[in-house]
Amino acid sequence: MKITRTHIWTLVGIVILAGLTTAFVVNDQFFGDATTGFDQAQPFNVYPEASIEQVADSLVANRILSKKSGLLLLASLSGWGDVIKAGHYEATVGQSNLDLLIMMRQGRETPIHMVVPGGTYKERLITRMAKDMAFSEDDLKNALGDVRLATELKTDTTHLWAYMVPDTYFFYWLTSPEDVIRRLKDQADKVIAATIDSVQSLPQNMTPDEVVRMAGIVEWESAHNPEKATIAGVYLNRLKNKWKLDADPTVQYAIMKIEGEKRRLFFRDYKMNHPYNTYKFRGLPPGPITNPSMPSIQGVLNPETHDYFFFVAKGDGQHLFSRSLNEHRQRARDYYRLMRKKRAEEEAAKASE
Repeated sequence: MKITRTHIWTLVGIVILAGLTTAFVVNDQFFGDATTGFDQAQPFNVYPEASIEQVADSLVANRILSKKSGLLLLASLSGWGDVIKAGHYEATVGQSNLDLLIMMRQGRETPIHMVVPGGTYKERLITRMAKDMAFSEDDLKNALGDVRLATELKTDTTHLWAYMVPDTYFFYWLTSPEDVIRRLKDQADKVIAATIDSVQSLPQNMTPDEVVRMAGIVEWESAHNPEKATIAGVYLNRLKNKWKLDADPTVQYAIMKIEGEKRRLFFRDYKMNHPYNTYKFRGLPPGPITNPSMPSIQGVLNPETHDYFFFVAKGDGQHLFSRSLNEHRQRARDYYRLMRKKRAEEEAAKASE
């Protein structure tokens, strides 16, 4: 067949059209908006040893990517699919497949916001801290029980968990539980060390572990920060005068250890033969009852100097402080009378519904 000028121009047109079509596809697949049109940044995790195919499947399943073909094609052509880094990332509105792949290739992680709850029990603390991290609850539990780690951090496994000072921290997803513990313990140590530098010594020459134990009692006694130093002063007065602490929170902790949860205390509870019952045994309990907040720790480190030995709740979240037992008993009677009145009003309100 004779090739004419018409045939040549037809072939050129086909090549040009194919090139334009290819350019359009490349632009759409690689550089165009690949996300699904969500309003807020969407988090996703790339697990260690995960393949780009597994990551793409996960992104589609979680409705972050509309389809996976463009990401996989670009990963294959560039070779970057073999070098993506594990971590926690966030996909944002309008990202392309190239944007996503570069982010994972370069390991541009988004830190995890770890919320450490305060005034809680050990099991709940572990659950909350491990919630969004790559490590498991068992991993964190084992780290907190690691004798070598506790020794390195100048404490023991009984006290280590209580140094997890409540706050919001930023960690990378793959941070080890040991490194998380080290950072939180270091922060608590710095606060205690700064106070020692300013006052030359801790109250009654307490050790840091004793400060944490005392602060845990203060934590459970009051949520009203301005009075925590006053409450700490009461307990330190009792210790100084060789009284028993008679701290309700330690009885509450013993109940929780026995029954699994907190409840209202009864008079019989104060007689239980439990090592944490400070109505029965002198001195601080053998270990912390909770992880105290910074205001509670500061309250113990900087206690108010006074001659109060007693305090009772007012019913509004605050307390009344007394110097004598007689004054305290009268205020306690007033408090119990107030509580009975409030319960009666609540029961009456329910009955009228």
